[in-house]
Amino acid sequence: MIIKNINVSRKTTWRTWAVWAENILLVLIISFAFYTTLPVKTTQTLFVPKGSIASIIAQLIKKGYDLSVIDTTILRFIGTPKTGWVHLGKNRLNRIDFLYKLTNAKAMIHKVTLIPGETSELFFEALAKNLKLDTKKLKKYYLEFSPYPEAGIYADTYYVPYGIKEKHLMHFLVRESNKKYKNISQKIYGNYSQKQWLKVLTIASIIQKEAANNKEMPLVSSVIHNRLKKRMRLQMDGTLNYGKYSHVKVTPERIRSDLSSFNTYKHKGLPNSPIGSVSLSAIKAAIKPARTDYLYFMKNSKGVHDFTTTFKAHKKVIKKKKQQQAKALFEKIQTKKSTHQ
Repeated sequence: MIIKNINVSRKTTWRTWAVWAENILLVLIISFAFYTTLPVKTTQTLFVPKGSIASIIAQLIKKGYDLSVIDTTILRFIGTPKTGWVHLGKNRLNRIDFLYKLTNAKAMIHKVTLIPGETSELFFEALAKNLKLDTKKLKKYYLEFSPYPEAGIYADTYYVPYGIKEKHLMHFLVRESNKKYKNISQKIYGNYSQKQWLKVLTIASIIQKEAANNKEMPLVSSVIHNRLKKRMRLQMDGTLNYGKYSHVKVTPERIRSDLSSFNTYKHKGLPNSPIGSVSLSAIKAAIKPARTDYLYFMKNSKGVHDFTTTFKAHKKVIKKKKQQQAKALFEKIQTKKSTHQ
């Protein structure tokens, strides 16, 4: 009889504990469900710092986010948050959506394009405007990281994270460009010499400014190389389109007044540094010019160039162009007269 009572008592105790356990578990489930629906105030874009999940949560708490250790545990099941700027899309999310977006939201990326022939000065101004950065800092860090005063950033399209700072942006662009330059140089020369590559970039930058299209580039390159061999001045307008003068028309006054090494009407040889950014086509043309005896070229009415080997032939091209311009001007005047009659 006593044993029977003990067994009954034990069963009652276990049932009691089981009920309590079920109640506690139910409370925890309800509490957890309630907790995950609590709203979290945030910005539509959020910078997620580097570090472990616990470290990331701790840093977000310091920034004013209403998070706790529980969120660290939840994230361990959802996944590791992405580092960098992410787009959350809303200023207010329930907790579980907020934590999920930390790991799955799309990264904020800016598309940055450097057009072949553009100078770093104008490129930095555009970067500063579009990415809300400081132009002076961009220039400072560029000069710190780049081995080349100009053309240290290869003309291409780059994708950079939202919120990137001047130092990191310049380091990234210069680093990626140097990788490109080294790869090209090693394929052609078998090595990479900054001194040699500076000359390549300088010639390529002149080609980029002067050639009407990619097809002309080897021909323009041949003129540059032929003139250098004969120790003739390059006398090319494009060399004066450096820095802030990138899109400024070269006038006789400018040719007379500019005393820099970029004025190839006054100074023999190449300028001391490249004029602007370069494309792969310009680099290839600089390294492998067409085999010609051309020493002169002049843009014609079709927008491309006529190449000649002698100054006598070049003068004929100039004369022909002046006649075409005079004819076009005369026809324009006649058209205006007939319109007003």
